Amino acid sequence: MKWNKYTIKTVSQAEDIIVSSLMDLGIEGAEIEDNVPLTDYEKSQMFVDILPENPNGGNEAYVSFYIEDGQETEELLKSVKAELAVLAEFMEVGECTITQSQTEDADWQNKWKEFFKQFYVDDILIKPSWEPLKPEDEGKMRIDIDPGTAFGTGMHETTQLCIRQIKKLIKKDDVVLDAGCGSGILSIAALKLGASYALGTDLDPCAISAVAENMEVNGISKDSYDVILGNLIDDKEVQDHIGYEKYDLVCANILAEILVAMTPRIPAVMKSGAYYVTSGILKEKEELVKEAMEKAGLVVEEVTYQNDWCSITARKNQVSG
Repeated sequence: MKWNKYTIKTVSQAEDIIVSSLMDLGIEGAEIEDNVPLTDYEKSQMFVDILPENPNGGNEAYVSFYIEDGQETEELLKSVKAELAVLAEFMEVGECTITQSQTEDADWQNKWKEFFKQFYVDDILIKPSWEPLKPEDEGKMRIDIDPGTAFGTGMHETTQLCIRQIKKLIKKDDVVLDAGCGSGILSIAALKLGASYALGTDLDPCAISAVAENMEVNGISKDSYDVILGNLIDDKEVQDHIGYEKYDLVCANILAEILVAMTPRIPAVMKSGAYYVTSGILKEKEELVKEAMEKAGLVVEEVTYQNDWCSITARKNQVSG
């Protein structure tokens, strides 16, 4: 099988938000080439293609995505170009030219599975759903996860930061909102740690099946969770479905720019005294997100760090009665 490869020429600081935008358009995987040095954690824990040094140096970067040969691409590419034009209005994205090439199918959709191995977040075991449980791990709390090609494995610092905060704050029978739920890993963590119900939202239709499959393999009943598609930021129907003053904990592992846009909507869904756990935030964007939380009337309670990333936890003031 042949695949058409489309490569966007951009700059390193725009990589993450371009990948996020591609996912919003239903493109389920992206490949990044840049000159950003790998952290020690990435070198030791994650599979990364070591690419030849970019002769142009600097912050030049390339984001590539694949579409099966024969699929209609004209409208999709128009949407990609329109999304890039919108991004260019508020941030530096480079020239954003798109080049096309063709590649043979090398089972790239499943190749990554060779490099996703079990790991721990403190005492919580995160394990690929297709790997057998080791005898020495019997009895330990674990999350079995199959992210598919569209979502992360949980190995990224941002997910680990969120899981640690959820573990610290969750109480028995809490109701949780997981904004941008992806594979459902944060919802699963919350439910296994004592929450009674979790509602996930996402823009990617793949989230529906991914969450359902991961919940099932973790032994979580269908009446303990739900997933809806849509944008919490500006979709009134989604906002009404989510409900108001309903959640004990809201978690969102999303890029800082999206958190800033979404945060004004969050207090309305939170109970008095509820927590808002966020991640996906580069250290240099910390103040930007904290400012958005404070403008929304939330109180920033804690900031935690791992390598270049941070998690910010805020709380809605309790109403004395």
